[in-house]
Amino acid sequence: MIADGVENEEKWLAAGIAGLQQNAFYMHRALDSNNLRDALKYSAQMLSELRTSKLSPHKYYELYMRAFDELRKLEMFFKEEARRGCSIIDLYELVQHAGNILPRLYLLCTVGSVYIKSKEAPAKDVLKDLVEMCRGIQHPVRGLFLRSYLSQVSRDKLPDIGSEYEGDADTVVDAVEFVLQNFTEMNKLWVRMQHQGPAREKEKREKERSELRDLVGKNLHVLSQIEGVDLDMYKDTVLPRVLEQVVNCKDEIAQFYLMDCIIQVFPDEYHLQTLEILLGACPQLQPSVDIKTVLSRLMERLSNYAASSAEVLPEFLQVEAFSKLNNAIGKVIEAQVDMPIFGAVTLYSSLLTFTLHVHPDRLDYADQVLGACVKKLSSKGKLDDSKATKQIVALLSAPLEKYNDIVTALKLSNYPRVMEYLDIETNKIMATVIIQSIMKNNTRISTADKVEALFELMTGLIKDLDGAEEEVDEDDFKEEQNSVARLIQMLYNDDQEEMFQIICTVKKHIMTGGPKRLPFTVPPLVFLSLKLVRRLQGSSQDQEENPFGDDSSTSPKKIFQLLNQTIEALSIVPAPELALRLYLQCAEAANDCDLEPVAYEFFTQAYILYEEEVSDSKAQVTALHLIVGTLQRMHVFGVENRDTLTHKATGYSAKLLKKPDQCRAVYGCAHLFWVDDQDNMKDGERVLICLKRALRIANAAQQMSNAARGNTGSVLLFVEILNKYLYFYEKGNPQITVAAIQSLIELITTEMQSDNSPPDPAADAFLASTLRYLQFQKQKGGAISEKYEAIKV
Repeated sequence: MIADGVENEEKWLAAGIAGLQQNAFYMHRALDSNNLRDALKYSAQMLSELRTSKLSPHKYYELYMRAFDELRKLEMFFKEEARRGCSIIDLYELVQHAGNILPRLYLLCTVGSVYIKSKEAPAKDVLKDLVEMCRGIQHPVRGLFLRSYLSQVSRDKLPDIGSEYEGDADTVVDAVEFVLQNFTEMNKLWVRMQHQGPAREKEKREKERSELRDLVGKNLHVLSQIEGVDLDMYKDTVLPRVLEQVVNCKDEIAQFYLMDCIIQVFPDEYHLQTLEILLGACPQLQPSVDIKTVLSRLMERLSNYAASSAEVLPEFLQVEAFSKLNNAIGKVIEAQVDMPIFGAVTLYSSLLTFTLHVHPDRLDYADQVLGACVKKLSSKGKLDDSKATKQIVALLSAPLEKYNDIVTALKLSNYPRVMEYLDIETNKIMATVIIQSIMKNNTRISTADKVEALFELMTGLIKDLDGAEEEVDEDDFKEEQNSVARLIQMLYNDDQEEMFQIICTVKKHIMTGGPKRLPFTVPPLVFLSLKLVRRLQGSSQDQEENPFGDDSSTSPKKIFQLLNQTIEALSIVPAPELALRLYLQCAEAANDCDLEPVAYEFFTQAYILYEEEVSDSKAQVTALHLIVGTLQRMHVFGVENRDTLTHKATGYSAKLLKKPDQCRAVYGCAHLFWVDDQDNMKDGERVLICLKRALRIANAAQQMSNAARGNTGSVLLFVEILNKYLYFYEKGNPQITVAAIQSLIELITTEMQSDNSPPDPAADAFLASTLRYLQFQKQKGGAISEKYEAIKV
């Protein structure tokens, strides 16, 4: 049926255009021969095609535009006739004899345009006559296009200030009156369309009305262009008359469109000075009108106006714009009880943006808006409307974008209360926005109270919230937790007491994070704490008295106790390798603070983890090298404690599963007995024992390879051990002799030349590099050269 309707409409349009063109042809012929009567006859017949009711507005517009073009030619003819002395008044009378009213009125408007131009009568009288005459057409579509034509031909002939048609000072009122009257009648016709035809075609009618709305709106545009419409006239006449029409028409489509038109076409300054009148109309509109969009656009315009120049801000204060908008929004939300929560939040979001632009220094205003939003949200509970949550994110992001400082936003007491209404996912998004703001602006969060408030806002990222069972994308989760880790690293205060309080606050929050989050959040907290330890240690060296005493409220001891508890929490994850690394970091820091019992305790915890939790052979090798490396740097231990820890480390080395790993761990332990800058930690004998044991293990590895694979395997381990021998020889270990080095070189050379040895480019290159080093040392001259002279290469 629809297809048939469209097809028929095309036929009717084609027939209308054909009739129009045929009569236009005869009209042109009459014009060419200066036959006025025939010209009027055929032009009336041509315009009769516009009497059709069969076309949709869209198709009718096509027909109208063709007629409009022809009427322009007719108007040119009438001008010529007037110039040749034809009485324009007689012509004005003559066209009124046309048989049908619609062609008659089109011709009347065309002649009326020439009549005004001739100045034989005041423009205001002709315009008044025309606008009254047009009431003869009450069919909505035909009437709208006729009045649109009247508006079109008269817009450059209004008796405006500075216009050639201006009479006395009151003529501007006449111009305004004409446009307002035409607007009122057009709006009535436009609204009437809604009530014609069966109810089932409601959507079709709404679509048609939407196509015609610009015809009505153009009147408001014309009004805004009239020079004589100053602020006083706008305030006293134009706006009240337009709003009266808007409110009284009681039509949802018209009210929304016309309110939006008013906001868009008139100047910002006028809106500001007439805010009360404009806002007063809002609660009177139909409940179904999308008033949130209208008010949002108004506030957006005013916000941009405020941002355009600092000079206009006093005007906003003078008219108390914030107070008026705030009250109006309250009344609208109250009046429209069925307004969705999304609409209310949109209004508050726009009002907050307006407030931040106009009153950036008035945090109480911003907080007031957030408070009103909380009040509205409290009646709804948690939000499940995605549109509303997006608007809340926009609402909460506005202060961050304006102030570029979360600290200022934290002063808004209602800020966290609004966040409570976000669902878990949106809470996370908002928390990420907050962190990004802090990172971008390099904001310093420098007190425990602010950290507390900040972490309360970021609950969604820091701990699992109730009902958070949905699967989280692994990469997203990592990115979220890494951003929290970066945030923790940014917390800082020069005051050491306050810094300790910040650390305690962070610990309290991250400990609620659950096993998935702790591996991300514990390390930054540990390093933040260790930074404070280093600062305390530095300040202790500047003071004579000991600040680490138990009387001190913030001491390394206290921080180390907190760290012990924090790292222990990783055991529930479990993350033994990470915990072991962190224990070793803490042990090193305790060493620098000369706290032997604390350092020993951290090492003990690391050893327990190694023995009980680290089972993977690769992880064991890595962990053992870390233990040895850290232990080698410790100077705080007494003989007994050091021996215990060293003995344990060498014991672990011998128990590694793979022989090459064993060998490397054992020769690594040799460094525990020879520390360069400490004479009491140089035991050449035990170094030699480690190196000999490493040689035995390397030898055993070769024998096992021979038994299993039929070849002696690589000599790489022997080359590595040779390098250790050279290292300790160069360091002056008396137990490492030239003979031992010489025999090891010979052993390696023999093994490599053996038929049973597989080719190994890595071992060959390493040995060649080692022998080049020996040659280089020999050629150096001086004591070094003498030392190496005895070694034969």
